[in-house]
Amino acid sequence: MEKELTVSCAGCCLADYLYAGIDVSKTNVKKYLSVKNGDGGITPGKLIFTDDLERFADEKIDDIINDITEYKSPDVFNLGGPAIVALAGAAQLLADQPVECNFYGVAGDDDAGEKLYELMKKLPVKLDNYHFKPGATSSTIVLSDPSLNNGKGERAFINNLGVSRDYQPEGLGEEFFDADVIIYGATALVPQLHTNLTSLLRKGRDLGRVNIVTTVYDFINEKANPDQAWPLGESDESYRLLDLLLVDYEEAMRLSNSSTLTQAIEFFMDRGVAAMVITHGSKPVTFFSNGSLFKATAPAELPICKATDRELERHPEINGDTTGCGDNFAGGVIYSLLSQLANRGRGELDLAEAVSWGAVAGGFTRFYIGGTYFEQKPGEKLTKLTNFYKAYRAETE
Repeated sequence: MEKELTVSCAGCCLADYLYAGIDVSKTNVKKYLSVKNGDGGITPGKLIFTDDLERFADEKIDDIINDITEYKSPDVFNLGGPAIVALAGAAQLLADQPVECNFYGVAGDDDAGEKLYELMKKLPVKLDNYHFKPGATSSTIVLSDPSLNNGKGERAFINNLGVSRDYQPEGLGEEFFDADVIIYGATALVPQLHTNLTSLLRKGRDLGRVNIVTTVYDFINEKANPDQAWPLGESDESYRLLDLLLVDYEEAMRLSNSSTLTQAIEFFMDRGVAAMVITHGSKPVTFFSNGSLFKATAPAELPICKATDRELERHPEINGDTTGCGDNFAGGVIYSLLSQLANRGRGELDLAEAVSWGAVAGGFTRFYIGGTYFEQKPGEKLTKLTNFYKAYRAETE
């Protein structure tokens, strides 16, 4: 019999302004590209902050974006942010299961905040703890170049922290920790949560909760100490308090200050991470588990989803992009974790199964523009992904 589960998720939620078809090789874009790490310039695949780009270019952000886009309006305004996108993706796939997903976050009292809230109300996520504060809503300008990454596309992100800059751990409240599963998503874009992550994880562990962290490029710490490992909370104790850590390759390298994937894996295993998944764009996904939540799994790999690639090749008229692939990958993994946890005990969960759902959910993101998929009816996304999942498992087992 399935157990009823509750989820608390805190972290990055923002307004995405997506510009498709940007060519980073053009002169009007190249002059804004980074010259060295941490200089504030644009780097495809990475995130920078608005004020740093303004200093780098000695121009105001509106002038920079007008120059890059040649005065075009955004192709899409969408709900973005690794925390809310991953949670929404998982919640949609859990439509027929007794799981309650709660999002904790903050928006500004501006037009973007109101638009985001209206979009979020369309998702199967509880918003009782999503609050409005005076100031600007966190936002990201997404510049998408479809020619990069061997034709699969790549994005550059320009972020304005807005009111998320001052969102404090105290704002979560005690009921945040009443959930069975606690997710911290891309807290590097919610600096006060990120700085206190060790204490937050420790509290969850003491209460017997499942602790999950998904990361994002940490430009604050990259800028401050480009030659040192990025911190994850107050200390490396964070790692042993984690039941699942989801990162991409670049984030794994910088969190561990490693130069090879093997070194990075050794770093995380030595520090007691219970289970970890490392994505790497179009390259295979690496994962491992020590057996405490998922069944013990030595470092292994699974490929990205080729079934979604083939479908896109058959239908070139589909006008999607890669924005949110990593966030939706995390959503697929979290969906599988929750689905398994409702029927199995700790130590019995299958990480390869979870990674498979992640690969399918990440691949499906390329069927639409923007990170968040909005269903016409509950269960729609699960139906669409199930056939891809079956094809994926048939190819990888």
